[in-house]
Amino acid sequence: MFQQMQYFISIVKNHSFTKAAVECHVSQSAISQQVKELENYLGVELLERKGRSFEVTEAGQYFFTHSQDILESVNQLIDNTVKVVKNKKVELRVGYLQNFGTAEFLKTVSQFSNEYPQVKITITSGDHEKLYDLLKNGQIDMNFSDQRRALSNEYVNEFLTDSNFVLAISRSNFPNIENRLDIAELADIPCILITDDDRRESDESYYRDILGVKSEFVVSKSYDEAQILVASNQGYLIVNDRIKEQLNSEIVKTVRLVNSGQQMIQKYYAYWKNDNSGYYIESFAELLKNNFHK
Repeated sequence: MFQQMQYFISIVKNHSFTKAAVECHVSQSAISQQVKELENYLGVELLERKGRSFEVTEAGQYFFTHSQDILESVNQLIDNTVKVVKNKKVELRVGYLQNFGTAEFLKTVSQFSNEYPQVKITITSGDHEKLYDLLKNGQIDMNFSDQRRALSNEYVNEFLTDSNFVLAISRSNFPNIENRLDIAELADIPCILITDDDRRESDESYYRDILGVKSEFVVSKSYDEAQILVASNQGYLIVNDRIKEQLNSEIVKTVRLVNSGQQMIQKYYAYWKNDNSGYYIESFAELLKNNFHK
């Protein structure tokens, strides 16, 4: 019946048996016979023949409208069924940016697990560079991380959210600052960098080339240690609106970070390789995107 429905839809759209036959790659007599069989099966007249022309009956108009919706659903069902087989994975490996905050991500993992219980999710936490290397080398399927380099056409880059950059500064060292500081005003004050020996070079490059930091760097191993350095007037710390909630507001003060008067923003994406695009990867990314946009 689905094929007969398609023939009928084509006839009504083209208002011609001849054009519909060409569109459907069948003979005119065959398509005419199929519509007659459809009418016999339904027990109603869909087309009122008038010589070489016809008019669509009221029943025919109803069938035409709703059969299109049905065929669209059938086609979607077929596509999704094929995708499940073609892109079947027993494991979905997802990279997660550490220190980001887990609300949206955890909700996505829970929703995905409920919808696709046959798929095992493996989560790897790390900083931007670690996750980038894992994705590049095929060790994870999808990466949720911040943007630190130009978006590449080799990857699907699904924007998720953004967050304003802020400064964590000493209350005593900046008593007159109300709500913002320009990056240019901090050149003579050390920038506290939370990193380790393996990541220091890449982190310093990001802070200099992308964020425009001109200061010398002071390295810290943790946010607690960084806050102590801030409180003791040994430098400033760059974080964003999400991470600042982890700081002790009684010890440090946070203000907006601007560059030439413009608020500096950190963007977050879901990334995966174009040649590894698959049903489960895209489904997880769509759930993640929806949770950020609620």
